[in-house]
Amino acid sequence: MNEAVILSAVRTPIATSFKGTLRDTPAEELATVVVRAALERSGLSAQDIDDVILAEELAGGGDIARYAAVAAGLAHVPGQAVNRHCAASLAAVGNAAASVRAGMDRAVIAGGTHSASMNPALSWRIPGSDERRTGFAPTFPYYQDANDDVAVAVGWNTAQEAGITRAEMDAWAKRSHDRAVAAIDAGLFADETVPVDVVLDGKPVRFSTDEHPRRGSTLDKLAGLKPLRPGIDGFSITAGNASGVNDAASALVVAGSDLAAERGLRPLARVRAWAAVGVAPHRTGMAAGEVIPKVLDRAGYGVADVDLWEINEAFASVPIAACRKLGIDEERVNIHGSGCSLGHPVAASGARMLTTLVHELRRRGGGVAVAAMCAAGGQGGAVVIEV
Repeated sequence: MNEAVILSAVRTPIATSFKGTLRDTPAEELATVVVRAALERSGLSAQDIDDVILAEELAGGGDIARYAAVAAGLAHVPGQAVNRHCAASLAAVGNAAASVRAGMDRAVIAGGTHSASMNPALSWRIPGSDERRTGFAPTFPYYQDANDDVAVAVGWNTAQEAGITRAEMDAWAKRSHDRAVAAIDAGLFADETVPVDVVLDGKPVRFSTDEHPRRGSTLDKLAGLKPLRPGIDGFSITAGNASGVNDAASALVVAGSDLAAERGLRPLARVRAWAAVGVAPHRTGMAAGEVIPKVLDRAGYGVADVDLWEINEAFASVPIAACRKLGIDEERVNIHGSGCSLGHPVAASGARMLTTLVHELRRRGGGVAVAAMCAAGGQGGAVVIEV
């Protein structure tokens, strides 16, 4: 069967939502930037692209992939929107790889885009009344044990189930910031990052560096942060050991190995396997640890075969729990930071993780990597790549 290979992998810098550099840049514009750049760096022509598949999360029900295709000069290419919440752009890459391996498409641009700063909210009529409610469409039925704030409960429930202390989460978060800052200072993100030109306060700005990591983060500062839900006894999730709210986009060109050979192109990586799982919604944070064995089995690998891991820090408790459950060496996980430091632009995070892994493996001369994450509603997604 034809292999699915990655010919390019790019992302925008990650901005802090609402007050950051991309606060006035909608998700569709971010998507256009990375779609255009991914195509330019792939070595393929516009006519080689069969589809654009982009994740979008809570974006109001449009089809940003189609918008980006047209805006990037690919009007002949359709667009497909994917939503698996946090794991949506991993699903987009998996869908692209599946289509390529099946011989239905020869090359697909896949990834995700997210602007928390500019996301619209839905409005719908409350049944049995003329009143309207504003919010987001439901992903799962309400469960009392998920707590009132489902998003924050993910980290808390995970910490409780896995027996993770606040001190352990704070220590993980500090390491995440230290690693992200070190990577930025060493220029390790330069090959994967595409600058975004914006206008802020009437002045042109070229945004080229991730702005969310905090320099000088200390354990004392993290320990001094208040819990996000002080009314719950023992609650240990804070703004410091949880992910940021962010804006960014990322895209990869996934193509058939036959097309790459035909064009004389050397792939950056191969997509070996992808998988998703479901768990009870109140156990959402444990889903990363549940999906990893499934995707490794599909790839024919074991934990010991993996050189690098990206396990998204939606909350610091999530990667800690996965490492404990599976015996993963924490030193190989999120070596350049993750959600707590770089941030979590939800629909783009999975593709961002893959992009970082592709470029880091190439710096190291090859290897196997896994990107895995939990996703809202009790879901998990993962992709295995090899350089």
